[in-house]
Amino acid sequence: MTVLADVHDALLLDLDGTVYLGHVPIEHVADALNEAGRRGSRSIYVTNNASRPPAEVAEQLSKMGLTLTSDDVLTSPQAAAAMLAARHPAGSPVLVIGAQALVDEVARVGLVPVREAAANPVAVVQGHSPETGWPILAEACIALRAGADWVAANVDSTLPTDRGLLPGNGSMVSVLVTATGLKPRVAGKPARPLMDAAVVRAGSVTPLVVGDRLDTDIEAGVSAGVPSLLVFTGVSTPADLLAAPAAQRPNHLALDMRGLVDADRVSTIGEEHPQWTVRTEGVVVTIGWSAGIAVPAELTDADVLAALADLCVECWRSGITALETSGPEAESALTRLGLLK
Repeated sequence: MTVLADVHDALLLDLDGTVYLGHVPIEHVADALNEAGRRGSRSIYVTNNASRPPAEVAEQLSKMGLTLTSDDVLTSPQAAAAMLAARHPAGSPVLVIGAQALVDEVARVGLVPVREAAANPVAVVQGHSPETGWPILAEACIALRAGADWVAANVDSTLPTDRGLLPGNGSMVSVLVTATGLKPRVAGKPARPLMDAAVVRAGSVTPLVVGDRLDTDIEAGVSAGVPSLLVFTGVSTPADLLAAPAAQRPNHLALDMRGLVDADRVSTIGEEHPQWTVRTEGVVVTIGWSAGIAVPAELTDADVLAALADLCVECWRSGITALETSGPEAESALTRLGLLK
């Protein structure tokens, strides 16, 4: 049976919330991605996280049972540094807000990392670091008010961890947006530069974006014209999906990464799923098991995901996200999806 890994020559994979949570690997990821590799689909790990260099990320992933090199990791600092180098001559000072990984990428493209506005930086580049505080933000504020270019590695408002959602780089970027009234150019998802670089890195003809966030991973796929798979192991929920704007709508759905290599654990939005009947009645979307279709003893993941895929089609068409069920099968499916309390 054909699976997603058979028809996509590269998987452009998010990390936080998709491959791991904090330092904890997500169940089934290693087995699924190793199987995808055996089927000829190369994994490129595309992360907005700006706090660690590719080699460190690759080492962590290797310890999780994945086979890769640092060339298989592409970070938002790399994309941000490339954007700066394209606009500013070598040797120009750039004020860095972020971790050493971002400092190193700025230096690698021939620019000079600085930490003070007194160095007259031509640009400010901002990436996630748990050490970011008021003093460096104040230096950046001065530089930006003096006319410096501004590139953000990403604008993720939160960062999924094993302790829950914590403030991401976008939360710190918003401090400077408020203080200056300016907005940065963005390197990471959902902007295109990082995703375009990943497609080039993979040499891909039929890439697939895989991620857990509608507002970064999936929107990046849409903006880059690349199909996407949403997995429910991180930030975005089925309820978020039903209300997603057009710019954040995935092509495929899976509860976890097994959907890449198991056709019974993935569903495609827009395909026919004859077991479900979905209709809008007034201000409510109703779903029920179709008459004439044998009822299984237990709903499979594919059945549950098919229900969600069909609800997406109708909710997106009608703009209605209030749901009702017709029968125990629909009630069971929506309960598993967290759509019924």
